[in-house]
Amino acid sequence: MTRIMAVANQKGGVGKTTTAVNLAACLAAAERRTLLVDADPQANATTGVGVNAGAVKIHTYHLLLGTARAAEATLPTALPALQVIPARRELVGAEVELVDLPDRELRLKRALLAVAPRYDYILIDCPPSLGFLTLNALVAADSVVIPLQCEYYALEGLGQILDTIRLCRQSLNPRLEVEGILLTMYDSRVNLAGQVAREVRHHFPDRVFRTVIPRNVRLSEAPSHGQPVILYDIRCPGAEGYLSLAREVIDGTKTRAR
Repeated sequence: MTRIMAVANQKGGVGKTTTAVNLAACLAAAERRTLLVDADPQANATTGVGVNAGAVKIHTYHLLLGTARAAEATLPTALPALQVIPARRELVGAEVELVDLPDRELRLKRALLAVAPRYDYILIDCPPSLGFLTLNALVAADSVVIPLQCEYYALEGLGQILDTIRLCRQSLNPRLEVEGILLTMYDSRVNLAGQVAREVRHHFPDRVFRTVIPRNVRLSEAPSHGQPVILYDIRCPGAEGYLSLAREVIDGTKTRAR
């Protein structure tokens, strides 16, 4: 059965797109048929898997506006089991255009239903905001992965995304779960990083992945080469972290919070 996961956090710079790209790549490397959906107008997930966003003709914008089907927008990547529905900057206009459309929150869900049986996992990279693009992703998803940078200000945004998930569950998507909170950019040399990690695990003991993604230069370099980190340098700590996360997701070793 296909599992659809949104990767969301309204705070920018927490490793959201890095997580979407690399978790998708690691699931594909584990021979799980995976689709990465770029729902962020910045299109970083698109370029992160080696697709030239400027050359894309059909993308997420067309799915949301109902002018193209998901199968028409799907492109291959360097990993045989990984495909991508790309984004372009025009997607930013969808926030405005969706306002007056019927069933505006259900557009992405309906588009993905037609192709979902082809995949084991569908990952949606959300923009760093809580507008209609993120709302469409949350309505389409079964669960949410929440990347959380190990710094103080990141904690302030965590309550907001959890409240948004709760409200979405109450009104639009009752099956929505928290797949897990993922601690990212962890630096063991910084005391604050350890304090944040302990505090998050204390307050959300059943919601935090055991895997922690370290701050890693090779992980930061990989997007500039248009590659997931497992293709850029599979032996680096960043690659090891996302391979471990993929195993957690596949094995279901973390108890999901309802």
